Order: sequence, then C-alpha cells, then structure tokens
Amino acid sequence: MTIAYWIIAGPLASFYLYAGVVKVIRSRDLLRPMMAWVDRIPLPAVRALGTIEVLGAVGLLLPPATGIAPWLAPAAAIGFVLLQIGAITVHLTAEDRRVMLNVGLIATAAATTWPATGWL
Repeated sequence: MTIAYWIIAGPLASFYLYAGVVKVIRSRDLLRPMMAWVDRIPLPAVRALGTIEVLGAVGLLLPPATGIAPWLAPAAAIGFVLLQIGAITVHLTAEDRRVMLNVGLIATAAATTWPATGWL
C-alpha cells in the first residue's frame, strides 16, 4: 500500500507544487500563456489558489512521511478532487472545452485517497 501511495501521490504532489508556486510568484502576463482563465479571475484569487495547491501538495507528502496528522493526506487528495471540479466549471463557463488534464487530475487524486487511508 505504501509503494502504491508514493507512486501516485509523488507525481501528483509535484504537479501541484509546481503549479501552485507558479501561480503565487508569476505576474498575470506570465501566467496568461499557460492559463487563459487568469484574466477572468482577480489576481488575489489566483494567488490564493496557488497557495492552496502548495499546501495541498505538502499535505500529500509530509503526513505520510512523518506519521504526524495522517488524516491530512486523504483530506488533501479529496481537496484536490474538489479543486479540479471547480476548475472544470471555470473552463466550461468560458466555453473552453479543454478539460482532459483536469479529468486526469481528478482521477489521480481520487486514486490517491484509497492508499492514503492506510495511515489512519
């Protein structure tokens, strides 16, 4: 169970750590080529999403690695599922049909919740 968790959670946490840091430190002009939706959302909200992604990535990695507050790992995975449901909603309201990455992230985060419960 532990190996399965790290195989799934490691790349997922890496993705969200990168995406979150980018949203926190880059300007709107640098984000626009990667994320067309940044013009429709206030910059403080984009920064908040980035912070949530960084904290979620830490929540996937540190609790299982340290054994402290193990309930945070499945909570972070469930949080990522909810985050991507919101992301799909944002894409579809702008008539942007490119949501396959979001669907893949939902599936990966959902698959992470089951092995993450092994520490509870």
